[in-house]
Amino acid sequence: MSLINISENLIEEVLGIAEEAGQSILEVYNIDKFDSIDVLYKKFQDPVTQADLNAHQIIKRRLSKISNSTPVVSEEDYHGELNLEGNKQFWLVDPLDGTKEFLARNDEFTVNIALIQNGKPHFGVVLVPVRGDVYWGGLEFGSFSRRNNITKQIKVTKLDVSSTRNLRVVVSHSHINEETMKFIEELGSGSERSGIEIIRTGSSLKFCNIAEGAADIYPRLGPTSEWDTAAAHAVVEGAGGFVMDLTGASLKYGKKDILNPSFISSSMPIEYWQRKVRAL
Repeated sequence: MSLINISENLIEEVLGIAEEAGQSILEVYNIDKFDSIDVLYKKFQDPVTQADLNAHQIIKRRLSKISNSTPVVSEEDYHGELNLEGNKQFWLVDPLDGTKEFLARNDEFTVNIALIQNGKPHFGVVLVPVRGDVYWGGLEFGSFSRRNNITKQIKVTKLDVSSTRNLRVVVSHSHINEETMKFIEELGSGSERSGIEIIRTGSSLKFCNIAEGAADIYPRLGPTSEWDTAAAHAVVEGAGGFVMDLTGASLKYGKKDILNPSFISSSMPIEYWQRKVRAL
């Protein structure tokens, strides 16, 4: 299998796929009787709606046309072990990341499409359907955002040791646990900075906050699946940031076990945080 080349034409094609999926999600989101939509529950009580399934069908059908020899793995057709470590490349998709945010109607849900090559997120697209904002990129070619039809390159904000501004920590609306809160408290204790600013955001937008320089660190000390992180992981790395486990190793994709370890996404490498948090 030859590896897919990330060209300008391919980028626009994948952006178009994400946009079509996003429109299908909005068709459900904007119906008059939203409160009456059917909600099913999968393993671990994760919700799924018709919007998830509609977006899944669009993305899988259109990605398969790009390369019919490249597997498309989606959250909505995953039935067991992933075990794609022997595959040099595959698409990894979360058709609607943040279904809980979708059901809460807070607009903070995304469409995530990633191309995995040799266990790494080579390219990723994150679309925010309600806003129409889209982020894309990868380590080898940088990261970009498009908002109101204006495209710009995005970069993380590196932390200046001499700065005394608040440390901006982004966390989930619905998945913050006691371990994460203790981690944040330790970040703030004995700090030379003014304090900690907590930013609560849904879905993979937390990574996008890091990538565009609007936050400094996103600690996730709890379970996530590979499709939750892959696309935004690529965007963060393309913007000069990191998505790493607590040893500093970059997250890997295509593992037999779909779950990620606890991780940190940040503008700074693990060594910076090891000086501040004893548990690292």
